[in-house]
Amino acid sequence: MADYLVIVESPAKAKTIERYLGKKYKVKASIGHVRDLPRSQMGIDTENNYNPKYITIRGKGPVLADLKSAAKKAKKIYLAADPDREGEAIAWHLAQALNVDISSDCRVVFNEITKEAILESFKTPRPINMDLVDAQQARRILDRLVGYNISPILWKKVKKGLSAGRVQSVALRLIIDRENEIKGFEPEEYWTVEGAFEKSKKEFDALYYGNGEEKVKLSSEAEVTAALKNAKGKNYKVTNVVKKERKRNAALPFTTSSLQQEAARKLNFRAKKTMMLAQQLYEGIELSKKEGAVGLITYMRTDSTRISDTAKQEAIQYIEGKYGKDYLSTGEVKQVKKKTNSQDAHEAIRPTSAMRTPEDLKTVLSRDQLRLYRLIWERFVASQMASAVLDTVTVDLLNNDVQFRANGSQVKFPGFMKLYIEGTDDQTEETTKLLPEMKIGDEVKATEITPKQHFTQPPPRYSEARLVKTLEELGIGRPSTYAPTLDTIQKRGYVQLETKRFVPTELGEIVHQLVLEFFPEIINVEFTAQMEHDLDGVEDGLSEWVKVIDTFYKDFEPRVKYADEVMEKIVIKDEPAGEDCEKCGNAMVYKLGRYGKFMACSNFPDCRNTKAIVKPIDVKCPTCEDGEIVERKSKTKRLFYGCNKYPDCDFVSWDKPISRPCPKCNSLLVEKKLKKGVQIQCTGADCDYMEDTTQ
Repeated sequence: MADYLVIVESPAKAKTIERYLGKKYKVKASIGHVRDLPRSQMGIDTENNYNPKYITIRGKGPVLADLKSAAKKAKKIYLAADPDREGEAIAWHLAQALNVDISSDCRVVFNEITKEAILESFKTPRPINMDLVDAQQARRILDRLVGYNISPILWKKVKKGLSAGRVQSVALRLIIDRENEIKGFEPEEYWTVEGAFEKSKKEFDALYYGNGEEKVKLSSEAEVTAALKNAKGKNYKVTNVVKKERKRNAALPFTTSSLQQEAARKLNFRAKKTMMLAQQLYEGIELSKKEGAVGLITYMRTDSTRISDTAKQEAIQYIEGKYGKDYLSTGEVKQVKKKTNSQDAHEAIRPTSAMRTPEDLKTVLSRDQLRLYRLIWERFVASQMASAVLDTVTVDLLNNDVQFRANGSQVKFPGFMKLYIEGTDDQTEETTKLLPEMKIGDEVKATEITPKQHFTQPPPRYSEARLVKTLEELGIGRPSTYAPTLDTIQKRGYVQLETKRFVPTELGEIVHQLVLEFFPEIINVEFTAQMEHDLDGVEDGLSEWVKVIDTFYKDFEPRVKYADEVMEKIVIKDEPAGEDCEKCGNAMVYKLGRYGKFMACSNFPDCRNTKAIVKPIDVKCPTCEDGEIVERKSKTKRLFYGCNKYPDCDFVSWDKPISRPCPKCNSLLVEKKLKKGVQIQCTGADCDYMEDTTQ
């Protein structure tokens, strides 16, 4: 019989930890929370200090009974749930259910599942931290008060299955606000002038800068003509050469949000998928029969960029062995400023051993596990490497008063860039552009001067990565909430992803408008950020959770009553589609579904005919010249464009056609989506006309 019972959250962890601890320890899993607020009712006594009514979660009775049975046989119980607020609450609930004294040394925390970390953590058990528990309770109760008060009203007034919440409603607001920005955007014309130059038979590019010393913005073709009219001949004089050495520092190791962002940019992973894979890597992967399951990364819910000294030393050892001493970081790696929190023992997300390279794990990890591990490993090792050194050159070229400026750069010392370069949201990459050697007084020859017309572009829709980043910057939500929030607003049908960008649905617009009208504080960014700050204060032992909840609820409760009485029932009417059902002859109508509008027969349920809506884009078909181009969706939800006369006309294009013809050959122009933005291109077989619309 084992002397000690250890309770963790996951069965995968239980197996690994039991092997590390030895025969005197029995390790069992609670499989997450065992108690929670009831689903069927509010479960909070608003008249009695917001006292929560906890019940055993449905289906967890046998798990709890097994834990109680094991607890009776054990001399001591250790509660080893995850090292965060949620884990602390699980430990507290288990202590309540198993009659464990919360002030005894019953709580064990570790940030990685390795033998050393596990054994070390059992040397320093501690009491349950009630500040952390209260912080979790406060968030859970607050979310319950918001959700269980607003959601029934939305069900009654709009349709069943809807919800609102502190974080999800703000996320929806951001997406809708951005959509309104895009709709209201008026493009502005601007021009650039590109010059191709030659020096000692070496070619290089420069951009028009201005007249003399003054930078000039060009807004029309007439301004371009006026700006260039004083240029005499093709010879330009070098008037200024500025050479600088620039250092570029490595990105810090991953936090939860930066991991989600980078995995989206580089691996095309959704936030939910990233967290699922990270959980697997944290809980342990079977490496060999001898080693068994080993945790490969540290705990994946963290907003800290701190790294332990042991991990640093291991990284230094690896870098020195692989790249040499020159590649070691010379200074202290900068940390992101973090609030003071005595319980912040978390590290950044890093590999449990820098010596365990991605190449070593190719045979034991799945493709996606390996890709995520490689990302985490490279980011961590690179964070401990030397800065990259770049040589930059700026050269001014003058003809009369017409000035061009050439910029060049080259990597002098790659440093961390030898291993890893952080991704960007617009997918731009730093390119090396070499200029020929030039000095003041030299002459260069212009071989071609090309004016180019551009139009400013609206701000882009939010990708998952950009939305997570924005929520984090605004102080909305916490590492553990980003992935479930993005999942919720999609499941509710408030938004959908189009070309990996969030677009609000009609349903999302309706719900947002109602919440904005009746519960404005719920979607007020400043209010929500302040609420997060107040809740963090509970965690830090600076605020009482009951007071935080009460301050919110005493203003919120009257709004709920008012909304219930005043909010008008919204009937989402079936709008006539203007065509008849081809199966039964009844009128087709537009219906609002989970993913927006679709066409359905008005004779439902007798006729279940449905059709996707085709959206005209005001472009004549170039093939039959009779039909109209319409926007359609493939079975995989990918947008494409085809003729509305199909199947009589077979025109189809993945790229969006535009209404004006090519100025060179009169063929069809299309919007070509590139990594850096959108480019307008001609579809003519022998025509190379294109317009760069990126800013």
